[in-house]
Amino acid sequence: MGSTAPSCDAYLFFHGETLLPNGLRAFLCTAALAYCFIGLSAITARFFKSMESITNHSREIVTVDPQTNTPIVKQEKVWNYTIADIALLAFGTSFPQISLATIDAIRNLGQLTAGGLGPGTLVGSAAFDLFPIHAVCVIMPRGGSMKKISDLGVWLVELFWSFWAYVWLYIILEVWTPNVITLWEALITVLQYGLLLVHAYAQDKRWPYVSIPLVRGERPEDWVPAEGASVDYDKNCDETSDILPSQNNDIADIFSIHSYNDAGYHHVPEKDIEESSKRELVAKNTHDDTCWLSIWRQQFLEAVILESPEQRKINSVCLRFIIICWTSIIAPWKILFAFVPPYQIAHGWIAFIFSLIFISGIAYGVTKITDQISCVTGVNPYVIAFTALAAGTSWPDLVASKIAAERQVTADSAIANITCSNSVNIYVGIGFPWLIDTLYNYFVYREPLYIDNAAGLSFSLLVFFATSFGCIVVLVLRRILIGAELGGPRLWAWVTSSYFMVLWVVFVVLSSLKVSGVI
Repeated sequence: MGSTAPSCDAYLFFHGETLLPNGLRAFLCTAALAYCFIGLSAITARFFKSMESITNHSREIVTVDPQTNTPIVKQEKVWNYTIADIALLAFGTSFPQISLATIDAIRNLGQLTAGGLGPGTLVGSAAFDLFPIHAVCVIMPRGGSMKKISDLGVWLVELFWSFWAYVWLYIILEVWTPNVITLWEALITVLQYGLLLVHAYAQDKRWPYVSIPLVRGERPEDWVPAEGASVDYDKNCDETSDILPSQNNDIADIFSIHSYNDAGYHHVPEKDIEESSKRELVAKNTHDDTCWLSIWRQQFLEAVILESPEQRKINSVCLRFIIICWTSIIAPWKILFAFVPPYQIAHGWIAFIFSLIFISGIAYGVTKITDQISCVTGVNPYVIAFTALAAGTSWPDLVASKIAAERQVTADSAIANITCSNSVNIYVGIGFPWLIDTLYNYFVYREPLYIDNAAGLSFSLLVFFATSFGCIVVLVLRRILIGAELGGPRLWAWVTSSYFMVLWVVFVVLSSLKVSGVI
């Protein structure tokens, strides 16, 4: 650690920090790291709302009934179910790790050796996704209900690419060009993410010759069903404006001129379609600005309120005090994230992009704090990456899978997020940062990218293979014996959850001991 000791002379929080004992500095850095993870948790809620808005967006298709010769208006989802899981859910929830790895790669430009935080965090995140998140999801269905994967074909494709990602990583680290990453290896790694998307879509559409001939079960029309009957957007708009009358069971989108009911389609005379569209367009042009501005204003009001009317009704003074203290602690994050535009704008895309920007900012802070923790404690950066960073940056994965396991009628999205996130971690999270470094080294030095402690990283991959095999076997056995991957009898659900947590502990302990030189 002699090479990193000089960086401890630089302060991170305040000028007099370097005069403090290393133990106190480590405590301050750990507290700051935990606070960053709290912020990551706070932005995840807005991120997930924007993602739901994107996937729930529909377009209006007008066809003619051949028997009655009348127009039929039908709503069709813009996003394919499977592609939404991979391109939005998995990619978005893995963005903290991707940001951290990319920032680590940019900081190492000009060096022939790759940084250690990125790969370590992403491999550790893969283990966190596979074990603790499965452990949480398996106990989420309530009342002993069972949720199973409806499209086994798509899941098998996603599982194949997930495992192949780590096989590929081991090949380029230990077999093909040991301890070295070339430009072509990095480029091929990134391109495989595109192959995953194409193969999964082909399986979803059951293309001949490239898909597994398995029958797909029933799955919900909505990517994640809404929680409860009320919609905050509609409520806020109704409270702040009476320009448009509310319509029962209607879904309105402020950037769309269409309004449709829950049935999904209905017969409308052709003349009525044209006149209705014109009326709605005029009304919305005068209503949109007032509506979303009022929602945005409400975000700031909620951010600065320390106690809601419901919480004031709590009889316990002690509990109310704890709630106020906690709300005060997270208030800076809530105020900052209130600047994220409402997810009702542009079908959620603006909120989605803003959320990713904030996540990147938090990831940058995490890298600086982690460097300082490693310096003042002497702990190997890989150990911190496998444990604290992997768990903290995987929080969006945990939240997304938990919500999907609770609210979807099947287990598809909850489990797909886990398997696809692991693929994204390698193909994009490791591949893209390595592509940046290898491009720079190739054109500046005519040299490849060298990997420090490649043996430790390869050992972690082998441990991951062994433990993940044990995880998948249990999921298959649950499908055969109980009939579902998630839920079921509470006793067996908790036993399965505990087993997954033990696998995670085994991975973390063995990997940490290896990179620390103990074994």
